[in-house]
Amino acid sequence: MIDQALVVFTPSGKRGRFPVGTPLLKAAQSLGVDIDSVCGGRGLCGRCQVVVGTGEFAKHGITSRTNHVSDWNKIEERYKSKRGMQDDRRLSCQAVLVKDVVIDVPEASQVHKQVVRKRAEVRDIELDPAIRLHYVVVQEPDMHNPSGDLERLLAALEDQWGLTALEADLRILQNLQQSLRAGNWRITVAVHRGQVITAIWPGFHDRSYGLAVDIGSTTVAAHLCDLASGEVIASSGLMNPQIRFGEDLMSRVSYVMMNPGGDREMTDAVRRAINELADAVCEESGIDREEILNATFVGNPVMHHLLIGIDPTELGGAPFALAANSGITLWASQLDLRFHPNARVYVLPCIAGHVGADTAGVILSETPHLTEKMTLVVDVGTNAEIILGNRDRLLACSSPTGPAFEGAQISCGQRAAPGAIERVRIDPETLEPRFKVIGSELWSDEEGFVEETRKTGITGICGSGIIEVLAEMFLAGILAQDGTIDGTAASRSPRIQPDGRTFSYLVHDGTPEIRIVQNDVRAIQLGKAALYAGIRLLMDRLGVEQIEQIMLAGAFGSHIDTKYAMVLGMIPDCPLENVYSAGNAAGTGARIALLNQNARDDIEEVIRQVEKIETAVEPNFQAHFVEAMGLPHSSASFPNLSKAVTLPAASNPSAANDSAAGKGRRRRRPA
Repeated sequence: MIDQALVVFTPSGKRGRFPVGTPLLKAAQSLGVDIDSVCGGRGLCGRCQVVVGTGEFAKHGITSRTNHVSDWNKIEERYKSKRGMQDDRRLSCQAVLVKDVVIDVPEASQVHKQVVRKRAEVRDIELDPAIRLHYVVVQEPDMHNPSGDLERLLAALEDQWGLTALEADLRILQNLQQSLRAGNWRITVAVHRGQVITAIWPGFHDRSYGLAVDIGSTTVAAHLCDLASGEVIASSGLMNPQIRFGEDLMSRVSYVMMNPGGDREMTDAVRRAINELADAVCEESGIDREEILNATFVGNPVMHHLLIGIDPTELGGAPFALAANSGITLWASQLDLRFHPNARVYVLPCIAGHVGADTAGVILSETPHLTEKMTLVVDVGTNAEIILGNRDRLLACSSPTGPAFEGAQISCGQRAAPGAIERVRIDPETLEPRFKVIGSELWSDEEGFVEETRKTGITGICGSGIIEVLAEMFLAGILAQDGTIDGTAASRSPRIQPDGRTFSYLVHDGTPEIRIVQNDVRAIQLGKAALYAGIRLLMDRLGVEQIEQIMLAGAFGSHIDTKYAMVLGMIPDCPLENVYSAGNAAGTGARIALLNQNARDDIEEVIRQVEKIETAVEPNFQAHFVEAMGLPHSSASFPNLSKAVTLPAASNPSAANDSAAGKGRRRRRPA
């Protein structure tokens, strides 16, 4: 009779001999095989499913057959009938060793499974959430061996799961006795980071969820994730209600300074918004919001402080002092968030007074600190966050770009919504435009466009449309290098029209009339010059003249055409194939921190190494800013961009404009 059998687990390759009759799960755990389980081997959770290999495995020197493990038992049959299981799968907690065998652990059964990202160039997320569920059987009370229910629960967790030195607060203790007796001394326990008991349920419970939240100055977005699979099961977003206190961050800080209690108003507003988002994603996915056991948050420093109830006044002036720049773990109830009563939340660390937890999220998502290439990451918004460096050194700063990129301060600008122009092309010969609006896939010169856009209308132009129309105007010769709309181009097209002492370009001759005026160009120039100047400061500090790859992050960055961003000089020259959108990288960083607890420790370590540059006190900022006002730049060369587009020769149409504008006032074209 065989006393021991050899078992080899794939894909890990770990192997060992165990007595016949040893459950596969026990063998796997003793070898350190990555295999999941919530129920502790009782056949309830189904997470430990494996596949028994069949055939000759010369590499391992094993002939493996399905009958080299025990037959199906009643527990497996019951699980399959109730919850379903593939025919070739076995529950490793129930199947025991009979002979030498090869066992494959599918990815879905692994504890640290990979949550695959859509972009190949960014690493996948290793699933290792801060919240883990543990099903235990607790010894019943005994008059001859008196001990408290909590002490017997802690003893069961240590004996059955190896968890020691756990803490439990009053709320756990208040519900413990009822839960134990309702579950007939069987209970499921949620443990946060192997340290704190945060939730208990009578009997077996295997559902836990987390919320990753990106608090932007304009919008708040939330993603509800299944902590067992890493899957995003629902997402929702809304306008940040703090906008009524000021569109930009400094306006909100000023509101606090001028209105006692203003910080409390804004804190209450954003917390209510988060609760609304939690309700929305829970309703969409059909779960109770009390099943949210963990949450992570990113946001700029002002949003960060207001979320956790800190007056942001100190961020309104030099030295822009943060209250704290380390990650913060709190109870959700401390932030008035209506999740599980004992849910824990983690707020990612800020970097500097104007470089916040959202930038930490971007770093966590895009990992510039792990690459050899000189990498630029730009999160474009009202206040742009800029990261430059590689594995050797990483710098960060912010730059006050203003709201023009989002459509504010633009005469016909609006936020991205149905009816807004988002794409523009201009014929370089006729100067005639064609465009696309949000809500339609058709271009304006295509058949059916009028009918398809009748409901929404053509209402304005959003940020991506502003970038494209100005870049196209420059490439077509309508805009000069200094940003002046060239009035002499009126001889080529009636769309160039006098506008006081300057000129405008008519994009849409309808209701409303949509045109680009000189002040629109100047607003974009100011924003892009501030952005470029911030980037140039970091390049100077690192002593580099060439950037090898550029990532545009944020909602705005994900919608603009990278080529046009370079044509305007928002970013330095770089091979265009190495310039791409990183999407909502800050939100992705929040999701990574939610799904991988070690990522929280990693990002705090990385942030301690980041060098912070304060643009407001850098003497060279103004000089770089002035040079960056030109299109794409007053002096910098763009050899990589020149391979993709033909950049116009430098010109100065100011004198010709004065003459043309004078004539134009006597024969202005009717609108």
